Amino acid sequence: MSPPPPDRFGFLHIDLNSFFASVEQQMHPEWRGRPVAVVPTLADTTCCIAASYEAKALGIKTGTQVGEAKRICPQIVLVPGNHTDYAKYSKAISDAVETVCPVAHNPSIDEMVCQLLGREQEPPRARQISLAIKQAIYANVGVALRCSIGMAPNRYLAKIASDMQKPDGLIGLLPSQLPRAIAHLELRDLPGVGARMEARLNRKGIHTMPQLLALDRKGMHQLWDSVWGERLYHWLRGEETGDDGAPVSTGVQKSLGHSHVLAPEHRSPEGSWAVAHKLLHKAAMRLRMEHFYAGALSVAVRYQLTRQQAEQMSSAQGGRVRQHFSGIKNSGWGMEARFRDCQDTLTLLEVLRSLWAQRPQGPQFNRPFFVGVTLRNLIPESEHQAELFADPGNRSQLSTTMDKLNLKYGHTTLHFAGMLPARQAAPTRIAFTQIPVQYGVDYM
Repeated sequence: MSPPPPDRFGFLHIDLNSFFASVEQQMHPEWRGRPVAVVPTLADTTCCIAASYEAKALGIKTGTQVGEAKRICPQIVLVPGNHTDYAKYSKAISDAVETVCPVAHNPSIDEMVCQLLGREQEPPRARQISLAIKQAIYANVGVALRCSIGMAPNRYLAKIASDMQKPDGLIGLLPSQLPRAIAHLELRDLPGVGARMEARLNRKGIHTMPQLLALDRKGMHQLWDSVWGERLYHWLRGEETGDDGAPVSTGVQKSLGHSHVLAPEHRSPEGSWAVAHKLLHKAAMRLRMEHFYAGALSVAVRYQLTRQQAEQMSSAQGGRVRQHFSGIKNSGWGMEARFRDCQDTLTLLEVLRSLWAQRPQGPQFNRPFFVGVTLRNLIPESEHQAELFADPGNRSQLSTTMDKLNLKYGHTTLHFAGMLPARQAAPTRIAFTQIPVQYGVDYM
């Protein structure tokens, strides 16, 4: 039997509290102390993507429909998200943390991980570093920005600890306290255990943390039917497995793209095409900035259904009606095309136009509310084989010229006419697991 690990903290996990809403309160002091919700668009049918702690105290949270939030709190401040600001604040906070302790990882826009070395791992010293990080964010970035910090021997436990006390928490999980210190948690409190995984564990007889923690290493492997179960067994006991609880890399990037819930004024065939055009414009520019070529393009559209249309589709043989998290009943369509790998916007736009012409027609497809465009089968520029014949119309040179101007003046400065009606639509959105990168003057 291996000796117990020493009572030290190897990692700090910094979780920014209600990040988007807190940034808005930092930029607008008059909103501090008031319920604030960040929304994609000012429409009652959409959902809150972030809520301040004052709003959360009223029951308004991420995913709450805007109409319901207004019913709960008529005075709530609704703010269309400005994701460029959030990316800038995330970078400023990371820089502030760096003045105290190097940032080893940025798992998402609102999270940072610091690895402790030597005497930094001693609990009193780790606590001093954590408090200094909080002060650095407060003093260097903004008084409205708070964070919860988890201290633990591995990254997985540090992430758990950061969620145990909010807002402005500081929790440490020492090996000598484990696993009893986490026995009170719910299964869903474990990173990687979502609704589907919880249901799967329940089907196998695991409903509580004590039941999970009672399993031995072999039992954990069988429960997950993979080595992940064995890793989790060690992580939950404060041990290291070589990757310290870090996500396992999936290898080379295979796709990139953008999607957008349409504002009411763009929920038409013409408006959705303009937005799709802009999404492709952004994706193609990113493709070149990140030095890839694409060999496939896919487009997806979701169409809002009336109650009658939803009932008719549900009763029809093979009909499938989806429900968006905003509550909108919808049907979906998607299609993919493959082609010789390229990276210029004009060629990709021709592919998108050919796919778009094949979208379904009829009354139930007249109200699009979501569009997504994805470039797939990516290969690095170094692996691209140049064409034997000259580039028709100097398309690559055209894209290069457009990029130079757009990097200098903003990515919508020069574009093809088809996206003009949606030039101001579909701003940069942040997936919490993907941090926007700054290209020129814009974040994408």
